[in-house]
Amino acid sequence: MSFIIAAPASGSGKTTVTLGLLRAISQVTPVRAAKSGPDYIDPQFHAAACGQPCINLDAWAMHPDQIKSRAAGDTPLIIEGAMGLFDGAPPDGKGATADLARILNLPVVLVVDAGKMAGSIAPLVHGFINHDASVNIAGVILNNVGSPRHEDMLRRALADVTIFGAIPRRGDLHHPSRHLGLVQAQERPDLETYLNGAASLVRDTVDVDALMGLHGGALSHCAVTPQPPPAQRIAVARDAAFAFCYPHILQDWRTAGAEVAVFSPLANESAPDADLIYLPGGYPELHAAQLAANDVFHASLRRSTAMIYGECGGYMVLGDTLTDASGTVHRMAGLLALDTSFAIRKRHLGYRSIVASAGPFAGHWTAHEFHYATTVRASGTPLFLAKDAAGATLPDMGLIDGRVSGSFAHIIDRM
Repeated sequence: MSFIIAAPASGSGKTTVTLGLLRAISQVTPVRAAKSGPDYIDPQFHAAACGQPCINLDAWAMHPDQIKSRAAGDTPLIIEGAMGLFDGAPPDGKGATADLARILNLPVVLVVDAGKMAGSIAPLVHGFINHDASVNIAGVILNNVGSPRHEDMLRRALADVTIFGAIPRRGDLHHPSRHLGLVQAQERPDLETYLNGAASLVRDTVDVDALMGLHGGALSHCAVTPQPPPAQRIAVARDAAFAFCYPHILQDWRTAGAEVAVFSPLANESAPDADLIYLPGGYPELHAAQLAANDVFHASLRRSTAMIYGECGGYMVLGDTLTDASGTVHRMAGLLALDTSFAIRKRHLGYRSIVASAGPFAGHWTAHEFHYATTVRASGTPLFLAKDAAGATLPDMGLIDGRVSGSFAHIIDRM
């Protein structure tokens, strides 16, 4: 049993369905989770739901052999798609959830928001089923069903389609969100109640046994070389302000023999002795005042002789100032000539191909950019040459100043 949960569009309910399935199935048998594409937040919920780490599988940024290797295992795998099933990066749609289905030869279960449809659901679902014969849509889960009569109308319209379940409209399983997506799992004190509620709903309305009987291709191991670590001893910031780090990156470093230690800048901890201090992305803008006051953390960066790398939120913390959404300016580490602002917001989103000639991530990489921060000032030597998913040249990204470097790009895999 392994399959992909997808949808015709974002907002169809596939995250709630996925979490309910993961929690319900994990209470009977072990199950693993994966998320399609560059997502940091949903995997936190997946891991909490099934009790096992969630992996990212990115059909744009990862080689197919990398995807097969990371998905391999004897434990069943449920993958949550991103956006709509066939939505990928321009210009050709590469990286869509459908690409993962092809690479891994897994069946797709389509979650359809039927709240405002009756007979019109038939051409929608049949259109997805018949759009691409290389993608096996095994059936659908109807979501936001208004009443038993509404469900009967939908089932009649889809008489020739396998319907795995019909989930009634519910207002109590709501995900609070902010500018980069859902509120993080560790910030929800009601997380267990929410997950158990989603599991109960799924058990009552979805044929979980039928889903567990789905069969796709064997997720057999595909030998690949793990990414070499940028240093032997690596200190990684990890807390509510620095939570956006791809698990496969740290796993590869450990597999290759690196020593990885974590610390909390929010708790004003010193960075451990290391060859590289890595500040991942996250939500430093929500904790800017606290980070600005944490002198022990800042002092440890300044006195360290290690390489220091900041990614997205971590990059902003390495700068001189960070202006929060209210317009308040906060002093940061002052290791890069950089000022950023959330008072002036602009969305930056998309895959990137980047190359650096120096720093801990020298070489060619696939990456992703997603933030609302505006760069007010960035002075010095750029770190990366960059192109977008269509191959168009972008302005240089990031800064490097001696042993300190960073950028807004989240590195995914080596090209």
